[in-house]
Amino acid sequence: MEFQERYVNLFTDFGFKKIFGTEMNKALMMDFLNVLFTDLETITEITYLKNEHSGYSELDRKAVFDLYCENDKGEKFIVEVQRVKQKFFKDRSLYYATYAIQEQAVRGKDWKYELKGVYTVGVMDFMFDERPENKEKLAHYVQLMDKETCEIFYDKLTFLYLEVPKFDKTEAELETNFDKWLFILKNLHRLDKIPIGLQNKIFEHLFEQAEIAKFNKKERLAYESSLKEYRDFASAIETAKEEARIEARKEGRAEGLAEGLAEGRAEGRAEGRAEGLAKGLAEGLVEGKKEVTENLIRLGIEHEVISQSTGLSKAQIEKIRSEMTD
Repeated sequence: MEFQERYVNLFTDFGFKKIFGTEMNKALMMDFLNVLFTDLETITEITYLKNEHSGYSELDRKAVFDLYCENDKGEKFIVEVQRVKQKFFKDRSLYYATYAIQEQAVRGKDWKYELKGVYTVGVMDFMFDERPENKEKLAHYVQLMDKETCEIFYDKLTFLYLEVPKFDKTEAELETNFDKWLFILKNLHRLDKIPIGLQNKIFEHLFEQAEIAKFNKKERLAYESSLKEYRDFASAIETAKEEARIEARKEGRAEGLAEGLAEGRAEGRAEGRAEGLAKGLAEGLVEGKKEVTENLIRLGIEHEVISQSTGLSKAQIEKIRSEMTD
């Protein structure tokens, strides 16, 4: 496969983990975290931890982080890429953070429940806060707070969500290191050289590691697979949204047609034809949604996303999935 881009897309699983999740590139991860969490002491060392965590019983669900590491003070950092909006993605962030909290328990000793900080970073390829008043707010820092006084109640649990698509500064407008990192996250795969404003030691290393032509055969194949998955996923979501828009327009026309026929026919035969036409149109809409749903299930899209895209309930989606396996 010949790649059109010179550098990797950081929203692919391979690209993100190669740049931020390897021992060779841990300096990139440390610089990124230091830019995001300026209120912490400067991170000078990190250790990568296993990213798959089993529950505490056989019935518990596993948690698989994109990247998981700790600094030399024992503070935990979960860094995840979110490629599509999910209905319960905030809940998922909280659920994953509990693993980093509970694993700190010291068993068999007189442990007093003292915890190290846990920081979860969600690097999002979508916008989850589209309210007009927050159209320029792309970094959301979340902590437990006293509702009445608005004072921080607990500062050892922090969630940071980055809405990367909202970042719209050009190369010439980059001022802070935060600007530069957001620019790279959004635009790295669109660049053909290192911008002048990014020509320093840390970013030069990043561009060197991100250059596809320097990958070995195994890395190129892995990136090709990851890029195809990313593009297929994006295409499936866009197709589902377009199908939903088309179906909504058809449904509106069908309802209008059925209503017009029903009101315009006084005779029972005419009313029967109107009802039959409306029923046929409705069945066609359901069949169209079923086909889209089946395609998304084959691509491994989560049921919450399918539900948002098609308007079908989770029970309806599960029924379609069961019929596919029969």
